[in-house]
Amino acid sequence: MTQRGAVIIGPTIINLDFPAADQAILPGVMWGRIEAFPSPAYWAYQVFARRLEVNTVNYKLGRTLKEEVGACLLGGHGIPAAIGIAAFNLLKTYGAFEASSPSEELLYEWLSQPIDTGSKSVHYRFAKQKSRYLAAALNKLDVETPPLESGRQLRDWLTTIPGIGYKTASWVARNWLGADDIAILDIHILRAGLLAGFFPQDLTVERDYLKLEQLFIQFSESMGVKASELDALIWYEMQASSSTVFTLLESSRGQPLTKLKPRLTRAKNRQTDTSQTVLQF
Repeated sequence: MTQRGAVIIGPTIINLDFPAADQAILPGVMWGRIEAFPSPAYWAYQVFARRLEVNTVNYKLGRTLKEEVGACLLGGHGIPAAIGIAAFNLLKTYGAFEASSPSEELLYEWLSQPIDTGSKSVHYRFAKQKSRYLAAALNKLDVETPPLESGRQLRDWLTTIPGIGYKTASWVARNWLGADDIAILDIHILRAGLLAGFFPQDLTVERDYLKLEQLFIQFSESMGVKASELDALIWYEMQASSSTVFTLLESSRGQPLTKLKPRLTRAKNRQTDTSQTVLQF
């Protein structure tokens, strides 16, 4: 027995068949219903629907690997996407990612300036720290040749740079190579895995990144989708559905959650906003 979903593209209706809700996708993990956010079947349906709608994403933020590293390093970790990209664009206008890399002191001088995000002028919160990390990254790219044979090789090479952990390094590798052998894991992906059942309760991103990454890749392969597209889709839907996710987590644990607070109401339009997907990890 299967369950069917439909994708409407103009006058055309395309039917998609998925395993029954009570069938296992992995040991102990059921497919669930395709309309039940955030079940495995829900994620599979959303990925295939977006493929049919040709709703593809160009992950790259930069024209060169230096620029890609700079864009990802300046974003994430509490930096709003608009500010991270504005800081990246500012440094790009100064030639920070050209052949001759600037010093840490010069990067700090540039990042300490007010930054125009398009809607307001702001100060970059971690100018000194990120200047140090970015200077180290650009210097390494100047003197070494990064391995580009696989996402994992590039990711692991990047993690040898001060200030670049698995998440940022995976973000760069996914963007630059379109890699599916790594995953960009954060609290949103972790919550999705806990609710769908493909992540155990006792693992954390901080301690167990590589274990969780392998489980995520195994999960994506089991439903026949790319880890990169599943990662991007889950991140967008989960962060846009914080109130719903918060309620589901409380229900699954049987007790109120005091540390997790909802930030956004569920998006009415589930079409993936590619600018959000690309920029806000």
